[in-house]
Amino acid sequence: MKLSLSTISTLNASFAQDVAAYAVAGFDGIGLWEMKLPADDTANLKLIRSHGLAVSNCIPTVPSFLQLAIPGMEGPPDPEERIEAICGSVRRFAAYEPECVMVLSGPLGGRSEADGRATVIDGLRRVAAEAREAGVRLGFEPIHPAQRDSAGFVTSLADAFALLDEAGSGDVGIMADTFNLGHEPTDALTRVAPRLTGLHVADELPEPLPGVRALPEPAGRAAEIVTALRVAGWDGTLDVEIFSTPDSFWSLPVDEAARRAYVAVSALA
Repeated sequence: MKLSLSTISTLNASFAQDVAAYAVAGFDGIGLWEMKLPADDTANLKLIRSHGLAVSNCIPTVPSFLQLAIPGMEGPPDPEERIEAICGSVRRFAAYEPECVMVLSGPLGGRSEADGRATVIDGLRRVAAEAREAGVRLGFEPIHPAQRDSAGFVTSLADAFALLDEAGSGDVGIMADTFNLGHEPTDALTRVAPRLTGLHVADELPEPLPGVRALPEPAGRAAEIVTALRVAGWDGTLDVEIFSTPDSFWSLPVDEAARRAYVAVSALA
Protein backbone atom coordinates (compact mmCIF):
# COMPACT_ATOMS: atom_id res chain seq x y z
CA MET A 1 0.00 0.00 0.00
CA LYS A 2 1.16 3.53 -0.76
CA LEU A 3 1.04 6.15 1.98
CA SER A 4 -0.14 9.73 1.57
CA LEU A 5 -0.87 12.75 3.73
CA SER A 6 -3.68 15.20 3.02
CA THR A 7 -2.68 18.87 3.09
CA ILE A 8 -5.65 19.76 5.32
CA SER A 9 -3.78 17.86 8.04
CA THR A 10 -1.12 20.59 8.12
CA LEU A 11 -3.53 23.46 7.68
CA ASN A 12 -1.18 26.29 8.66
CA ALA A 13 1.78 25.27 6.50
CA SER A 14 2.31 26.48 2.95
CA PHE A 15 2.03 24.13 -0.01
CA ALA A 16 5.82 24.17 -0.48
CA GLN A 17 6.32 23.34 3.19
CA ASP A 18 3.82 20.49 2.91
CA VAL A 19 5.60 18.94 -0.07
CA ALA A 20 9.04 19.11 1.51
CA ALA A 21 7.92 17.79 4.90
CA TYR A 22 5.83 14.94 3.49
CA ALA A 23 8.72 13.74 1.32
CA VAL A 24 11.21 13.88 4.19
CA ALA A 25 8.81 11.97 6.45
CA GLY A 26 8.69 9.13 3.92
CA PHE A 27 5.27 9.51 2.28
CA ASP A 28 4.72 8.27 -1.26
CA GLY A 29 1.96 10.75 -2.03
CA ILE A 30 0.15 13.94 -1.19
CA GLY A 31 -3.58 14.59 -0.98
CA LEU A 32 -4.28 18.01 -2.45
CA TRP A 33 -6.79 20.49 -1.08
CA GLU A 34 -7.26 23.05 -3.83
CA MET A 35 -7.69 25.88 -1.34
CA LYS A 36 -4.01 25.44 -0.39
CA LEU A 37 -2.68 25.19 -3.96
CA PRO A 38 -0.83 28.20 -5.42
CA ALA A 39 -2.13 29.40 -8.79
CA ASP A 40 0.83 28.18 -10.89
CA ASP A 41 0.04 24.54 -11.62
CA THR A 42 3.18 24.04 -13.69
CA ALA A 43 5.35 25.11 -10.77
CA ASN A 44 3.26 23.05 -8.34
CA LEU A 45 3.69 19.91 -10.43
CA LYS A 46 7.42 20.51 -10.78
CA LEU A 47 7.74 20.81 -7.00
CA ILE A 48 5.70 17.67 -6.33
CA ARG A 49 7.66 15.60 -8.86
CA SER A 50 11.03 16.91 -7.74
CA HIS A 51 10.27 15.51 -4.28
CA GLY A 52 9.21 12.13 -5.68
CA LEU A 53 5.57 12.38 -4.61
CA ALA A 54 2.48 11.18 -6.44
CA VAL A 55 -0.94 12.80 -6.04
CA SER A 56 -3.48 10.60 -4.27
CA ASN A 57 -6.84 12.37 -4.04
CA CYS A 58 -7.83 15.95 -4.73
CA ILE A 59 -10.47 18.03 -2.96
CA PRO A 60 -11.93 21.01 -4.86
CA THR A 61 -12.18 24.45 -3.24
CA VAL A 62 -15.95 23.94 -3.55
CA PRO A 63 -16.15 20.25 -2.65
CA SER A 64 -19.91 19.72 -2.36
CA PHE A 65 -23.03 20.19 -4.48
CA LEU A 66 -24.95 21.79 -1.62
CA GLN A 67 -23.52 24.59 0.52
CA LEU A 68 -21.44 23.49 3.48
CA ALA A 69 -22.20 24.71 6.99
CA ILE A 70 -18.57 24.56 8.11
CA PRO A 71 -17.21 27.99 9.14
CA GLY A 72 -14.80 29.30 6.52
CA MET A 73 -15.70 26.60 3.98
CA GLU A 74 -19.29 27.52 3.12
CA GLY A 75 -18.70 28.69 -0.46
CA PRO A 76 -21.46 29.98 -2.74
CA PRO A 77 -25.07 29.10 -1.87
CA ASP A 78 -26.23 28.53 -5.47
CA PRO A 79 -25.94 24.82 -6.50
CA GLU A 80 -25.49 25.77 -10.14
CA GLU A 81 -22.47 27.91 -9.26
CA ARG A 82 -21.11 25.11 -7.11
CA ILE A 83 -21.45 22.49 -9.85
CA GLU A 84 -19.67 24.76 -12.34
CA ALA A 85 -16.89 25.36 -9.80
CA ILE A 86 -16.45 21.62 -9.23
CA CYS A 87 -16.27 21.01 -12.98
CA GLY A 88 -13.57 23.66 -13.22
CA SER A 89 -11.62 22.00 -10.41
CA VAL A 90 -11.83 18.62 -12.14
CA ARG A 91 -10.36 20.15 -15.29
CA ARG A 92 -7.59 21.78 -13.27
CA PHE A 93 -6.73 18.66 -11.28
CA ALA A 94 -6.40 16.51 -14.41
CA ALA A 95 -2.87 17.85 -14.93
CA TYR A 96 -1.85 16.40 -11.54
CA GLU A 97 -2.87 12.86 -12.62
CA PRO A 98 -4.53 12.07 -9.26
CA GLU A 99 -5.97 8.73 -8.27
CA CYS A 100 -9.29 10.55 -7.90
CA VAL A 101 -11.05 13.85 -7.39
CA MET A 102 -13.45 13.72 -4.46
CA VAL A 103 -16.90 15.29 -4.03
CA LEU A 104 -19.49 15.43 -1.24
CA SER A 105 -23.23 15.88 -1.20
CA GLY A 106 -23.26 18.79 1.27
CA PRO A 107 -26.00 19.23 3.91
CA LEU A 108 -29.66 19.77 3.07
CA GLY A 109 -29.66 23.22 4.67
CA GLY A 110 -33.44 23.46 4.96
CA ARG A 111 -34.23 21.68 1.68
CA SER A 112 -36.37 18.59 1.56
CA GLU A 113 -34.44 15.37 1.08
CA ALA A 114 -36.11 14.92 -2.31
CA ASP A 115 -34.90 18.34 -3.44
CA GLY A 116 -31.41 17.71 -2.07
CA ARG A 117 -31.16 14.34 -3.80
CA ALA A 118 -32.29 15.82 -7.12
CA THR A 119 -29.59 18.50 -6.90
CA VAL A 120 -26.86 16.01 -6.01
CA ILE A 121 -27.92 13.60 -8.77
CA ASP A 122 -27.79 16.42 -11.33
CA GLY A 123 -24.39 17.44 -10.01
CA LEU A 124 -23.05 13.88 -10.11
CA ARG A 125 -24.13 13.41 -13.72
CA ARG A 126 -22.53 16.65 -14.86
CA VAL A 127 -19.31 16.33 -12.89
CA ALA A 128 -18.92 12.67 -13.84
CA ALA A 129 -19.18 13.63 -17.51
CA GLU A 130 -16.51 16.29 -16.96
CA ALA A 131 -14.29 13.76 -15.20
CA ARG A 132 -14.64 11.26 -18.04
CA GLU A 133 -13.66 13.90 -20.57
CA ALA A 134 -10.69 14.94 -18.44
CA GLY A 135 -9.56 11.37 -17.84
CA VAL A 136 -9.99 11.69 -14.07
CA ARG A 137 -11.68 9.21 -11.75
CA LEU A 138 -14.39 10.71 -9.55
CA GLY A 139 -14.95 9.54 -5.98
CA PHE A 140 -18.05 10.32 -3.89
CA GLU A 141 -17.52 10.47 -0.12
CA PRO A 142 -20.22 9.66 2.45
CA ILE A 143 -19.90 11.73 5.64
CA HIS A 144 -19.92 10.91 9.35
CA PRO A 145 -23.51 10.84 10.67
CA ALA A 146 -22.65 13.51 13.26
CA GLN A 147 -21.85 15.90 10.37
CA ARG A 148 -25.08 15.37 8.45
CA ASP A 149 -26.16 18.97 9.02
CA SER A 150 -22.76 20.54 8.33
CA ALA A 151 -20.92 18.51 5.69
CA GLY A 152 -23.21 16.03 3.94
CA PHE A 153 -26.62 14.39 4.23
CA VAL A 154 -25.28 11.17 2.65
CA THR A 155 -23.90 9.26 5.62
CA SER A 156 -23.82 5.61 4.58
CA LEU A 157 -22.57 3.38 1.79
CA ALA A 158 -26.13 2.32 0.99
CA ASP A 159 -27.26 5.93 0.53
CA ALA A 160 -24.19 6.75 -1.55
CA PHE A 161 -24.69 3.83 -3.92
CA ALA A 162 -28.40 4.59 -4.23
CA LEU A 163 -27.54 8.10 -5.42
CA LEU A 164 -24.85 6.85 -7.81
CA ASP A 165 -27.24 4.28 -9.24
CA GLU A 166 -29.99 6.86 -9.72
CA ALA A 167 -27.51 9.18 -11.40
CA GLY A 168 -26.40 6.39 -13.73
CA SER A 169 -22.84 6.96 -12.51
CA GLY A 170 -21.51 3.43 -12.45
CA ASP A 171 -17.99 4.64 -13.14
CA VAL A 172 -17.97 6.94 -10.09
CA GLY A 173 -16.34 5.30 -7.11
CA ILE A 174 -16.50 5.74 -3.36
CA MET A 175 -13.86 7.76 -1.54
CA ALA A 176 -13.98 5.88 1.75
CA ASP A 177 -12.95 7.30 5.09
CA THR A 178 -12.35 5.28 8.24
CA PHE A 179 -13.61 8.17 10.37
CA ASN A 180 -16.77 8.76 8.36
CA LEU A 181 -17.60 5.10 7.78
CA GLY A 182 -16.35 3.57 11.00
CA HIS A 183 -19.97 2.84 11.94
CA GLU A 184 -20.45 0.61 8.89
CA PRO A 185 -20.03 -3.17 9.27
CA THR A 186 -16.56 -4.13 8.12
CA ASP A 187 -17.90 -6.59 5.56
CA ALA A 188 -19.95 -3.79 3.98
CA LEU A 189 -16.67 -2.03 3.20
CA THR A 190 -14.87 -5.11 1.93
CA ARG A 191 -17.76 -5.97 -0.40
CA VAL A 192 -17.37 -2.64 -2.20
CA ALA A 193 -13.55 -2.69 -2.27
CA PRO A 194 -13.41 -2.69 -6.10
CA ARG A 195 -15.34 0.61 -6.16
CA LEU A 196 -13.06 2.41 -3.69
CA THR A 197 -11.05 5.27 -5.19
CA GLY A 198 -8.99 5.72 -2.05
CA LEU A 199 -9.12 5.62 1.72
CA HIS A 200 -8.81 8.50 4.15
CA VAL A 201 -7.52 7.18 7.47
CA ALA A 202 -8.09 8.63 10.93
CA ASP A 203 -9.67 7.57 14.20
CA GLU A 204 -12.14 9.27 16.50
CA LEU A 205 -10.86 11.04 19.59
CA PRO A 206 -11.25 9.13 22.90
CA GLU A 207 -13.89 11.75 23.72
CA PRO A 208 -15.40 12.44 20.28
CA LEU A 209 -15.84 15.97 18.98
CA PRO A 210 -17.87 16.48 15.77
CA GLY A 211 -15.52 16.45 12.80
CA VAL A 212 -12.30 16.33 14.86
CA ARG A 213 -10.00 13.41 14.16
CA ALA A 214 -7.06 11.62 15.73
CA LEU A 215 -4.16 9.82 14.08
CA PRO A 216 -4.93 6.14 13.48
CA GLU A 217 -4.00 3.77 16.29
CA PRO A 218 -2.72 0.19 15.81
CA ALA A 219 -5.75 -1.19 17.68
CA GLY A 220 -8.27 1.39 16.43
CA ARG A 221 -11.14 1.24 13.98
CA ALA A 222 -9.00 2.53 11.10
CA ALA A 223 -6.57 -0.38 11.59
CA GLU A 224 -9.45 -2.87 11.56
CA ILE A 225 -10.77 -1.49 8.28
CA VAL A 226 -7.34 -1.35 6.61
CA THR A 227 -6.59 -4.95 7.63
CA ALA A 228 -9.93 -6.17 6.30
CA LEU A 229 -9.47 -4.36 3.00
CA ARG A 230 -5.97 -5.81 2.61
CA VAL A 231 -7.33 -9.33 3.19
CA ALA A 232 -10.01 -8.59 0.56
CA GLY A 233 -7.25 -7.75 -1.92
CA TRP A 234 -7.55 -3.96 -1.93
CA ASP A 235 -4.15 -2.34 -2.35
CA GLY A 236 -4.98 1.34 -2.74
CA THR A 237 -3.46 4.40 -1.13
CA LEU A 238 -3.91 5.21 2.54
CA ASP A 239 -4.28 8.98 2.88
CA VAL A 240 -4.06 10.38 6.40
CA GLU A 241 -6.61 13.18 6.74
CA ILE A 242 -6.73 15.00 10.07
CA PHE A 243 -9.20 17.75 10.94
CA SER A 244 -8.10 19.21 14.23
CA THR A 245 -8.21 22.29 16.44
CA PRO A 246 -5.72 25.17 16.78
CA ASP A 247 -4.43 23.80 20.07
CA SER A 248 -4.02 20.17 18.97
CA PHE A 249 -2.63 18.49 15.82
CA TRP A 250 -2.98 21.67 13.76
CA SER A 251 -0.67 23.44 16.22
CA LEU A 252 2.29 21.19 15.37
CA PRO A 253 5.14 22.33 13.09
CA VAL A 254 4.65 20.75 9.68
CA ASP A 255 7.75 18.53 9.95
CA GLU A 256 6.61 17.08 13.28
CA ALA A 257 3.01 16.62 12.09
CA ALA A 258 4.20 14.76 8.98
CA ARG A 259 6.56 12.59 11.01
CA ARG A 260 3.83 11.60 13.48
CA ALA A 261 1.35 10.91 10.68
CA TYR A 262 3.85 8.70 8.84
CA VAL A 263 4.66 6.69 11.95
CA ALA A 264 0.95 6.16 12.60
CA VAL A 265 -0.08 5.12 9.10
CA SER A 266 2.98 3.00 8.35
CA ALA A 267 2.03 0.83 11.33
CA LEU A 268 -1.27 0.11 9.53
CA ALA A 269 0.34 -0.69 6.18
